[in-house]
Amino acid sequence: MFNSIKGVITGKFPKQIFIETNGIEWDICMPDSNLEMTGHVGDEARVFTWLNHTDKVMDLYGFASAEERSLFLDLLKVDGVGPKGAVKIMSSVSSSRLSDVLERGDLEMLEKIPGVGKKTAGKMMLALKGKLTMSQADTVVRVTSPAPYADVIASLASMGYDKRTVEQKVALMAEELSKDASFNSKTQTEKEDMLFRKVIVEMA
Repeated sequence: MFNSIKGVITGKFPKQIFIETNGIEWDICMPDSNLEMTGHVGDEARVFTWLNHTDKVMDLYGFASAEERSLFLDLLKVDGVGPKGAVKIMSSVSSSRLSDVLERGDLEMLEKIPGVGKKTAGKMMLALKGKLTMSQADTVVRVTSPAPYADVIASLASMGYDKRTVEQKVALMAEELSKDASFNSKTQTEKEDMLFRKVIVEMA
């Protein structure tokens, strides 16, 4: 029906985002992890969508990228995981972390993800291990989520750098800097400025 919606963010709530385009305000269900990748209220954003239309409901789901949407669709292949369940799982863990856990076959860690549990973890491993659409060797990174530095990522992406690459670089550099006591003592703005400068040097 449609691939994405581009408009102004008019509201952001847990697992929900409002996007206004051409006088229409869209109410979109979005994983919390993806909400952190979008801009602030008042910013323009592009949301990749998926429509769940049955005889009982019509819900619109949104994602920060086509890759995030692909992960969501992969999760729907798991027996017993519906759209709401997939959003809950993606809200609890970053896509890179989830991909990493699945590809390593770490069943114990998978069971600890909110919204999964022992039975669902087994089904996920059986259905998705080695089969994730977005799982590529160069995109699976064993680091913490770069969500706290979403503004740094957005700034670098706006300069023309590949967003996926930027996310990886920011996550890696943030983890490295977090081991430095002087970095941890800085304000969030100072951390972002330092991280931005270091990443842009690395990208160059």
